[in-house]
Amino acid sequence: MSLRFSLMGPVRAWRDDEEIDLGPRQQRAVLAALLLNNGIRLSNDQLIGMVWDDPTPSAVVALRTYTYKIRKALPELDLRSKDGGYTVRAELVDDCRGEPLEGLQGTYFEGQRVRLAEHRLKAREEWLERELDVLELQKHVASYPLRERPRALLMHALYREGRQAEALELFHEARTLMNEELGLEPGPELREVHARILRGDLHLSRRPEQLPPDLADFTGRRAEIAQALDALPGTVGITGMHGSGKTVLATRIGHLVRRRFPDGQIVVRSADVAGELLRAVGVENPVGDKAALWREKARGKRFLVVVDDVRDAAQLRDLHSPGTAMILTSVRRLNELPGVTWLKIAGLTPSEAAELFRKVLDPARIAAEQAEADEVLDRVTHLPNPIRVLGGKLSGRPTWTLAMLLRQMERETVLGDAMPSDCRAVLAPIMKADAQLTEEQRHVLRCFARRESDVINVCEAAEMSGGEIARIEVLLESLADVHLIEPLVLGRYRLPKYVQMYFGTRTLLTTS
Repeated sequence: MSLRFSLMGPVRAWRDDEEIDLGPRQQRAVLAALLLNNGIRLSNDQLIGMVWDDPTPSAVVALRTYTYKIRKALPELDLRSKDGGYTVRAELVDDCRGEPLEGLQGTYFEGQRVRLAEHRLKAREEWLERELDVLELQKHVASYPLRERPRALLMHALYREGRQAEALELFHEARTLMNEELGLEPGPELREVHARILRGDLHLSRRPEQLPPDLADFTGRRAEIAQALDALPGTVGITGMHGSGKTVLATRIGHLVRRRFPDGQIVVRSADVAGELLRAVGVENPVGDKAALWREKARGKRFLVVVDDVRDAAQLRDLHSPGTAMILTSVRRLNELPGVTWLKIAGLTPSEAAELFRKVLDPARIAAEQAEADEVLDRVTHLPNPIRVLGGKLSGRPTWTLAMLLRQMERETVLGDAMPSDCRAVLAPIMKADAQLTEEQRHVLRCFARRESDVINVCEAAEMSGGEIARIEVLLESLADVHLIEPLVLGRYRLPKYVQMYFGTRTLLTTS
């Protein structure tokens, strides 16, 4: 289930699409204080000081009562008392246009109301900068006549439409207003836009907005997201096998932090990372030292850069720029890159995998065959991409049962190149991984998949595959590096069921 909260207007919460009753005003105030400090531990004294301006001794008992009731109403929030304090991590959304923290009173909430209102105003102006809609900009300037940035954007937009006289009039209007109200002249941005309109050389700087859409059915990864949010604006690396959802997680993190990076978001999917970064900011044919040119373009700015499927640390050499954050995805952990916070992901937890399955397939069908549903998820090692494909396949076959799907999975995986497209889609991540292996690595995996046990040590692997122990250890470590086997302790490894399902059938095909 998905739990989300809003502080824009009354404090509200939803479980999936159903709104949750959050109780009386003071209970909502306790929850709001925790959410305003998302991920930060608050002591009892800090919470009491936020919720009550003049607390009495009974505030301690009241706080315990309210946190107990919040736990009962929102068990997924995992609100626990530890070392005399509380911490929550939650998804916040801006879903309405009401006054922030509506109905909550006190000095702390008044200050937060101002902060949230300013946050919303900046978010609105970021949207206006992207869209440059003249009518919306005119409405905004009329509402906030002394804010110079939206007025400069409106001058840009009018100039772009050939309405230079109106753009210049906006500047003179601002000068008159600021002189009368504040005794000031317009700031440097407005003066620069005015001068460039007079010279006829006003051009908009390119602001890249390349993040792909967030997935509506995104599920889990709370610990990894929290770790990434703490590490940014540094560099975060996400590593895991094909199909584990690295790109989807990078996209989710990008959307959560995009407002921290007002100069734009850039997504790179080619080996020429420096060249793609430069093209994103308007340098169409970069030559020479591209890394140095990128650092010059990024100086003093805050970009969010997502580099997907990094193969080689050299692709990122000398690209770091203060203020700019990077999120990397890579099958291999690139330990030679300094200063990277690495997140290793595999399958979802069993409960998260079940939650995702219910999002893509009618929950009633799953509940009717719960044991079979658990077996389906287990066979794909709870990886999100195969779960989405299988859920979509069953949704398109309303008369099929989960038992039928299991039987087909057993049959189709031995068909080789003749397997149907939907089965091929389930196995696509592991097929991609297979294509990048050497024949020696494939041989070890096929031998491993033939065993009854899913755990093996180096000596057993050498005996099984006919290789020398020293060479087999190198091969096993190389397979662990790309997450096709899981290292347990030194010299021992586990084979995930999803990998066994694929390479076990390759064993059948090559020996038949």
